[in-house]
Amino acid sequence: MTYYLIAGEASGDLHASRLMRSLKKVDSKAEFRFIGGDLMQAEGGTCLCHYSQLAYMGFIPVLLHLRTILRWRSRCKDDIARCRPDAVILVDYPGFNLHIARYVHSRLSLPVYYYISPKIWAWKEYRIKNIKRDVDELFSILPFEVDFFEHKHHYPIHYVGNPTASEVDEFRRDYSETFLQFTTRHQLAEQPIVALLAGSRQQEIKDNLPAMLQVAERFPDYQFVVAGAPSIGAEVYERHLAGSRVRVVHHDTYALLCHATAALVTSGTATLETALFGVPQVVCYETPLPWLIGRLRRIVLKVPYISLVNLIADAPVVDELVANSFSVDNMERSLRRILPGAPDRARMLSQYKEMRQKVGSLIAPDETARIIHRLLS
Repeated sequence: MTYYLIAGEASGDLHASRLMRSLKKVDSKAEFRFIGGDLMQAEGGTCLCHYSQLAYMGFIPVLLHLRTILRWRSRCKDDIARCRPDAVILVDYPGFNLHIARYVHSRLSLPVYYYISPKIWAWKEYRIKNIKRDVDELFSILPFEVDFFEHKHHYPIHYVGNPTASEVDEFRRDYSETFLQFTTRHQLAEQPIVALLAGSRQQEIKDNLPAMLQVAERFPDYQFVVAGAPSIGAEVYERHLAGSRVRVVHHDTYALLCHATAALVTSGTATLETALFGVPQVVCYETPLPWLIGRLRRIVLKVPYISLVNLIADAPVVDELVANSFSVDNMERSLRRILPGAPDRARMLSQYKEMRQKVGSLIAPDETARIIHRLLS
């Protein structure tokens, strides 16, 4: 069978590539055509467009590149109509993908499957109308989404497990390096480590890392180590770390978390990764106009938390210092409460275990591939 996949950013490329690998396990004749990236290309098939031509975030960048985005959207629709795949599989990236879903469903009557559902429970909940109308099957990687889609909106979905949980389990199973071996390999000190996960985009790093470095100065008994994001060049970190005792480790985030005592983490998948490694953390995310954003957050966001850890647990497991609560003093205070011997550390580790049970043990790409192949067969 022929599968047409659309992933519009780096994380989508990663998840789609693993889904392609799983589809090949259940369908020996699987063929792929896609919009995606290097990881998807490595799995084989024909790439219509690299996601780098579409991955623009924020109102202004999207507006400046709108002509390019619209051109590729039109080409994508024409390409799907021409090749008539057995199924179209959309991976996150809702602004682009929901438009494609509407076209494919209404004009071509092809099956539309959505892997990694749009986060409409946080904002733009009105998109549920488009999903109900244009998406045949939705595959979720977050357990709390089942209640949102099925109970609140009466739209049945498939919870297929969380790929991050599977990746962390696999890494921990195979990783055997000692703390001394890790610090020696990266030329680090022998002090306990506090990991700094400052984001995966340059703007996030620019916003969050300077405050994290100020916090590091207040903990002389610990060494603070930045987890270098794969898409960020070393020179970006060098500009921030000049004159600081803080070091950076590139392409080794999971190993860093294996040996970290605690962490300061910018919101995103990194919060879940940190929890799955059993590292107590403080979630911190600076925003422009913090007092305004702090007020708007209660109006715009439909959920009480921003970190995946708290959302999955449905409880305030980790401190979230966002917008008007983001400050160096607050970060220091929260970090001190989760260091060894501090009052909140044992509680947080216990709640991590409860959260992990909610995630379950399903292998997301394998489960999704199995269901898709069964539906098409």
